Amino acid sequence: MRAGTITGTSKRTKLARRLGATLLLLAIWEVLSRTGVFDPFYMPAPTRVFATLGELFADGSIWSHLQATFTAALGGLLVGLIVGALLGFLAALVPILSELLEPVMILLNAIPRVILAPLFIIWLGIGIGSKIALAFVLVAVLTFFAVYNGIREVDVRLVERVRTLGGNWWDLVREVYLPSVTSWVLGNLRVAVGLAFTGAVVGEFVASFRGLGYLLSFAQSQFNAPLTIALIVLIMTFVLILFALAGLIERRLLAWRYR
Repeated sequence: MRAGTITGTSKRTKLARRLGATLLLLAIWEVLSRTGVFDPFYMPAPTRVFATLGELFADGSIWSHLQATFTAALGGLLVGLIVGALLGFLAALVPILSELLEPVMILLNAIPRVILAPLFIIWLGIGIGSKIALAFVLVAVLTFFAVYNGIREVDVRLVERVRTLGGNWWDLVREVYLPSVTSWVLGNLRVAVGLAFTGAVVGEFVASFRGLGYLLSFAQSQFNAPLTIALIVLIMTFVLILFALAGLIERRLLAWRYR
C-alpha cells in the first residue's frame, strides 16, 4: 500500500474518531440537560442552543454583526501583519531601531494586551476603529517577533557566503532573509488569526453597538444562556474555519517542510 494512501486513511480515521467523540459528548450533554441533572437555565440542551443559532440566521439579524466582527478582525490582521513585519524587518537590520523597538515590543508582549481595549475605546470611540486597533496590536507584536527572530536566526555563514559571491544588500534580502522570514511568519499565521478575532470580539464586548462581541455582552446581561453558548459556538466555528484556511496556505507555501 502506498504511503499517501496510508496517510489519507489515517487522517479519515482520526477525523471519524473526533467526530464520534463530539457526537457522544453532545448526546450526553443533551440527556443530562433533559433529565434535569444540568439546570436548563444555566446549561440548556444542545438542541436548544442550535435552535437559537438557527433563529439568528433565519431572521437575518446575525449578518450585520458577522460583517462587523469579520471586518475588524481581518482589518486588524492585515494591518498587523504588514506593520509588524516591517518593524521586525527594520529592527533586525538596523541596530539603533532594535534598541528602540525591542523593549517596547517585549513590554507589549509581556502584558495581556486586551487590557488596552478601554484605552482604544477612549481614543477612537466605540466604532470599528477601536476594534481594528486592538486586533492590530495583538497581531503586530506576534508578527514583529516572528520576523525579528527569523532574520536574527539566519546562519551567519550563509550571509557571508552571499557577500563573498558578490551579493549586495538586496540580494541578501531576496535570497536569504525573505525565505527565512516567510517560514516564521506563516508558521505563526494561525495564531495571528486567532489573536485578530480575539481583539475584535473583546473590543466589541467592552463597548460597541454591533458585532459578535456586542451580542455576547447583550446575552450575558440578559442571562440568556442559549444565546451565549450559541454565539460561543459560532465564534469557535469561524475561528476553526480560518485556522484551516491559514493552515492550508501554510502547507501550500511551505510544502518543502511537510515532505
